[in-house]
Amino acid sequence: MRGVGILFLMWNVPYVFACINPVRYRLGLIFAILMQLTGLIGESYIFSTLTAGHEILRSSILRFIVFDGAGLVLLILAWLLLRKQPNEEG
Repeated sequence: MRGVGILFLMWNVPYVFACINPVRYRLGLIFAILMQLTGLIGESYIFSTLTAGHEILRSSILRFIVFDGAGLVLLILAWLLLRKQPNEEG
């Protein structure tokens, strides 16, 4: 369980930089979008391959799909708003 917690922290590093200064750390925002998309695709695949009798697991994965889908939309909106901004130097 601790290992998964450490992985969770590692996976969130690009989000931190994207939130701190999305113009300066534009690449962090792009990485966050790609990570979010990867999670959404993976969760959707797992959801689609579950057989009958896994209702609790299906409902749990569906919550992740909704959460990650909403996050992906917000990240893409942020990227769309910032894509015309010139990069900050520094």
